[in-house]
Amino acid sequence: MADGRTIARVSTGLFVLGFCLTGYVLTWPVRKRIGWTRFFLQWFGEAMGLDVHVEGRPLGHDVLYVANHLSWLDILALGGATRTAFVSKDDVRGWPLVGMLAAIGDTVFINRESRRAAHGQVDQLGRALIEHRAVTLFPEGTTNDGVTLFPFRPALFASVAPAPAGVRVQPVAIDYGPAARDICWTGDENLGPNARKVLARRGSLRCTLRFLPPLAPSTDRKALAAQAQAAIAAALAPTA
Repeated sequence: MADGRTIARVSTGLFVLGFCLTGYVLTWPVRKRIGWTRFFLQWFGEAMGLDVHVEGRPLGHDVLYVANHLSWLDILALGGATRTAFVSKDDVRGWPLVGMLAAIGDTVFINRESRRAAHGQVDQLGRALIEHRAVTLFPEGTTNDGVTLFPFRPALFASVAPAPAGVRVQPVAIDYGPAARDICWTGDENLGPNARKVLARRGSLRCTLRFLPPLAPSTDRKALAAQAQAAIAAALAPTA
């Protein structure tokens, strides 16, 4: 049965991919206005078994969303619920198919290994925000273990300390409930085995996106990182 679920989800996902890419090409002059990227992420996420619920109010534009990160599903959930672009490691650009889809989605690629590139990434992310877009940053810099948040990296907040005029920083808590430990993609695990584990799950996978109150403007990137992490940790804390 697990193999049957995996095959069904992959087949549906490939159909969604083909449909959206065809629509993207056929509506080329107005493709951005139609929002094919959001449609693809939402429908592909549903094909993978995601059941996304939104709590709170996403700002929608002129915003840098900062979120915890534990799975490749995070991008499907958050991108399908909003019209956000994402900040990603530069090497993703070279991944087969994924790199092309990320580029179509206006991903902001950054090189975290180069100090010189770090200044360029601040400018690049700042330009995206000045264009009134919504952009999502995963400030842990990697996926966590589904239990504990990794430290948020203050350097990644440089473009919003201070933020461009009118731009706000909104923390988002991504919560998979008890399934988080099972579906997280961390350590040395390759994408293939993790994807097979996720796709073989029985039933749907509930993912709650909690859009939290925006942070107060600050010129202190360490303070912004600490405030964002504290807000998300509190939102993910189990209730009595």
